[in-house]
Amino acid sequence: MKKERNCLSVITLSLVLTLFCNYAIAQSSKAKPWIPPTSVNQLKNPLAQDAAAPKEGKKLYITYCAPCHGNSGKGDGIASAAVNPKPADHTSVAVQSETDGALFWKMTEGRGPMISYKQLLTETQRWQLISFIRTLGKKK
Repeated sequence: MKKERNCLSVITLSLVLTLFCNYAIAQSSKAKPWIPPTSVNQLKNPLAQDAAAPKEGKKLYITYCAPCHGNSGKGDGIASAAVNPKPADHTSVAVQSETDGALFWKMTEGRGPMISYKQLLTETQRWQLISFIRTLGKKK
């Protein structure tokens, strides 16, 4: 009986600690504003006038971004349920009002569950993605 009580106490304590840790992790990872350095706001998309850039960006988006951000960019991709903080809604005013340089910096550096694309995608590919992301704001 005493052994069972000790076992139950250990299980209860483990459960409480697990819940506390999950709560603490969720609280600490609540989306703090992701503010890029002001210097990146000066970066301009060199492909802004390239009509092919959004088309190429869409192909990249489906492969690299859609699993979290969704095909339409609303942050509702299949993997979004398991991600904390939740993926950004690329159609939102908040994202669409960021400069191309800020988006490029975020994509390059990554943060939290969003990986850095610095090594995975070329600069041209990252600019193509931004060209496509800009089209998502027009579809609202």
